[in-house]
Amino acid sequence: MTDINAQVYDNYINGEWRSSESGRTQKSINPSNKNEIVGIIPDSSKQDLEDAVASAKAAKLAWRKLAGTQRGNLLFKVADIMESRINEIGEAMTLEMGKTLPEAKGETARGVAILRYYAGEGMRKIGDVIPSSDADAFLYTTRSPLGTVGVISPWNFPVAIPIWKLAPALIYGNSVVWKPATETAVTAAKVMQCFHDAGLPAGVLNMVVGSGSVIGQGIAEHVDINGITFTGSNAVGQAVGQAALARGAKYQLEMGGKNPIIVAADADVDLAVDATISGGLRSTGQKCTATSRVIVVKDVYEEFKSKLLQKVSELKVGNGMDGQTWLGPCANEKQMETVLSYIRKGVEEGAVLLHGGTRPIDGALSNGFYVTPAIFDKVTSKMSIAQEEIFGPVLTLIEVNDIQEAVELANDTNYGLSASIYTRNIGNALMFVQEMEAGLVRINAETAGVELQAPFGGMKQSSSHSREQGQAAIEFYTSIKTVFIKP
Repeated sequence: MTDINAQVYDNYINGEWRSSESGRTQKSINPSNKNEIVGIIPDSSKQDLEDAVASAKAAKLAWRKLAGTQRGNLLFKVADIMESRINEIGEAMTLEMGKTLPEAKGETARGVAILRYYAGEGMRKIGDVIPSSDADAFLYTTRSPLGTVGVISPWNFPVAIPIWKLAPALIYGNSVVWKPATETAVTAAKVMQCFHDAGLPAGVLNMVVGSGSVIGQGIAEHVDINGITFTGSNAVGQAVGQAALARGAKYQLEMGGKNPIIVAADADVDLAVDATISGGLRSTGQKCTATSRVIVVKDVYEEFKSKLLQKVSELKVGNGMDGQTWLGPCANEKQMETVLSYIRKGVEEGAVLLHGGTRPIDGALSNGFYVTPAIFDKVTSKMSIAQEEIFGPVLTLIEVNDIQEAVELANDTNYGLSASIYTRNIGNALMFVQEMEAGLVRINAETAGVELQAPFGGMKQSSSHSREQGQAAIEFYTSIKTVFIKP
């Protein structure tokens, strides 16, 4: 491995690009080829975080005093700049985390759309007039920003998820300290450059790259950070939440999923197969909303399984920069090892591995973190592969007698993020909507898919029960202030 000619990327603090105070750096590795370095990134210290928080704290008053339209106009500028750089940002994303280039460019375009949506929020109402019991008084509500918000974002959607946190935080008047995932810090730097080039005032948005134990936990514990929004694993999310709770800070956690798709006896099997593959295997299964459990009524089980195996066998695994590739590598070696360990555990627990689940060891793929898409048969609901989030290209098939049993098994997990059903029966659909314990339910659509203008979040252990995106975001990034005025 060599870092000759590898570009160096810095932190962004108080409107400037700065190397880490620690002087330490780390490498961002291409998961399609572990010998290729995408960039050199900071390994930041607590002092870097202190500088970023101080900068955000100093900038927040002037930022909140701007009119919503003024903040919105800046977000519109960011969106325009990002739109002009879709190819550049998309390529960086593919090189850093392995997502295919069409997916990466599509995600970047989604980030542009999110920015424009929240830029428009600067013109929307932020309160209500309420009748007062005092005839001479004027009673109304308005909203105040939290102050300084800490954003901790993951590697699987390195543009869309940060943007759907940063954009509402900023439009509602908060300053921000952002910790992106180290695996996708080069992509984050390119996103940050768009904000810089749009003329965002110094200190309003700061980016610090470093370990979760130092920078992430430091954000959660910092007395001058008034709210924390986090997307990532349950274990880390719980630690962030506990640290925030201990000091009375507001927090928002979006964590794991074990998302089911139900295929009813009356389903269009071909459509259900396509949705299972797209929802479960795109982005190499590295989505919190990815389909993981495939619950199929026995009447169509064999037909569904046969068609699924045929289509999955045709998928091309390879480098995301190759236009013929359908499924890229896992984002890093640790994630690859996690996926392979679950595949071994599935076999040990008695499930039948029908397809894939191996690491290519020959040719160009041998240098990457690849796992061929795995399909398990004879899965029971109590197996680890049916209960624990794998975050990889693994589908587990579960056969049931009828739709009621299917819904019961769909709910038989600690998670409750996303769920879908394929059926032509309106009664099945309505029962599913009513009984499914998930924050997002979809009828005749894959589990993975989020509308940016609609609330998003999970039930049970998938979230802290708040909602992101759409106008629901205002509930986290602001506090209601009730105003009583009397002459």
